[in-house]
Amino acid sequence: MTLTLPGPTIGVVGGGQLGRMLAEAAAPLGVDVVVLDPTPDCPASVVAEQVDGSFDDPEGVRELAERADVLTFEIELADPDVLESVRDEYGVAVHPSPETLRTIQDKLVQKRTLEDAGVPVPPFRRVDDVSDLEAAVEAFGAVMLKARTGGYDGRGNVPVHSVDEAEDALAELGGAPAMAESFVEFERELSVIAVRGDRELKTFPAGENVHEDEILRETVVPARTTDDVRARAEEVAHDVLSLLDGRGVFGIELFESDGEISVNEIAPRPHNSGHWTIEGALTSQFEQHARSVLGWPLGATNRRGVAVSANLLGDVDESQPAELRGVETALSTPGASLHWYGKHEVRPLRKMGHVTLVDDESGDATTDDLLETARGLADELTFGDGGFGDTTETRE
Repeated sequence: MTLTLPGPTIGVVGGGQLGRMLAEAAAPLGVDVVVLDPTPDCPASVVAEQVDGSFDDPEGVRELAERADVLTFEIELADPDVLESVRDEYGVAVHPSPETLRTIQDKLVQKRTLEDAGVPVPPFRRVDDVSDLEAAVEAFGAVMLKARTGGYDGRGNVPVHSVDEAEDALAELGGAPAMAESFVEFERELSVIAVRGDRELKTFPAGENVHEDEILRETVVPARTTDDVRARAEEVAHDVLSLLDGRGVFGIELFESDGEISVNEIAPRPHNSGHWTIEGALTSQFEQHARSVLGWPLGATNRRGVAVSANLLGDVDESQPAELRGVETALSTPGASLHWYGKHEVRPLRKMGHVTLVDDESGDATTDDLLETARGLADELTFGDGGFGDTTETRE
């Protein structure tokens, strides 16, 4: 491979914060980015050209194909059928492949693919009606009822603790088709950011995810578990990628239970739990995604030290124009890096940015010290009259 700069152009379906950070990472490589997004002046538009259109708009995707050398996506709402059609029509590569997107979009198909290949997953069942859900509850005890498509950040998930709750739970979800997954009694949730390039496969060190109300609040790297568990998590991530077609970054969420690892869900794109890599790793997940979809050599995935990333969520009761306060505290904290996503409107619990703290291994700060500082900054940064307050107990 002979590379010259300036480089090619990447077309991205989606222009949210992931598209923004992808374009920021691609620019130093001499790579241009053009995004397709329905939101006027979307977050990525300040660093990339924007095509106005929905994520599944055939004409919008065709315009991307006309302007780009390779297509990718930063949101699972992209239409695999449209991507496949445009790929064939224009002869432009799509990474990860539309076939991979189609597999991952449907959580039941995703889980069956993993189970058939021997990758460890929690017990699950297909749910087409209330009787299916009742049978799953009787078989597994409590279950998490999941919409097969479209759910994220706790949306599309309904816990079901008894047969008596089945009918209301399915109605709350919006009806079938759905999937019921056995509750896993896990010590912690882990994630591995994995990347497949052109005949290369690399993983970043396993991180530990801290959720509240099923929304990711913090990621701690390295995960606070044993070396064996971290190594097993990366091994399972390799197994997962062996089943999926196409180049790119994949966020793989995992459960740790009694020293064993099982797969929760897969995202075929850069992932919230990998934001720590911007400051905390030798190459960020976003630069890796740009390199990988282009077929360029991958960068190193070594971490620079202990890292903690904390999400900044909308701490408001209703939608309002976004104005973040408390910024000076984050900017004056040594080792802290503030990321603003450029969303014009803040909504309750909407992801608006994140803050990352990194301490090299020669420093005095412990992982718990960094986590406490990150939580303090996240509480100080507010869109209302005050932050989230002390939520340490619920986060643990």
